[in-house]
Amino acid sequence: MPVVAVAAGLVVLVPAKPSNSAAGKCRQDAAPAIDWSDCQKRLLMLNGSNLDGANLSDADFSMTDLSRSSLKGANLSKATLVRASFAYSDLSGASFEKAEGYRSDFSSASAEGASFVAAELQRATFGGANLKGADFTKAELGRAIFFKAKFENVRFGKANLSRAILHNVSFAGTADFSDAFLFLARIEGTDLSHATGLEQEQIALACGDALTKLPPGLTVPASWPCEDE
Repeated sequence: MPVVAVAAGLVVLVPAKPSNSAAGKCRQDAAPAIDWSDCQKRLLMLNGSNLDGANLSDADFSMTDLSRSSLKGANLSKATLVRASFAYSDLSGASFEKAEGYRSDFSSASAEGASFVAAELQRATFGGANLKGADFTKAELGRAIFFKAKFENVRFGKANLSRAILHNVSFAGTADFSDAFLFLARIEGTDLSHATGLEQEQIALACGDALTKLPPGLTVPASWPCEDE
């Protein structure tokens, strides 16, 4: 709020000094429920942190190490996570909606019930991750790696899974692939017998083999197996 100053009988409005509260919150140490929204947190070593329930929306964690951390219920919507590491972290119930996570590392993370809706996760790594109940609706997952990931009741509706690595993953319950783009997606050795929303046209674009199990009504394309890239 402007400050009123009186000089030589004149009333002068002097602009108030800008508040340092916004910058101050970004300098706080990692803690549960902390507000780091819109903060710059690039190139930091934050592994082993407890950020349960934290507000990390719109923050920049590019190339930051958050491995072996706890981010249960944290809000990372619209955060920048380029090459950030969440390996072995607990991401249960966290929101990564519309986050940008090119080449981010989620390997062996526990992300039960996490939301990755409309996230940009090209070339991200989810190898060995627990993705029970995760939601990847409309996510960009081109060339993402899910080798040996564990899925249960997961949603890939309208997701881009072109060239994603989905072989040898474990599917329990259902997996919704409605309108997902599976161009050259690697599904060798994957049991998709309980998947929903899959159409023959999607399967024809993907790369499977004799060990791939398809839902009833779908047939193995003549193009399988694909040549190695």
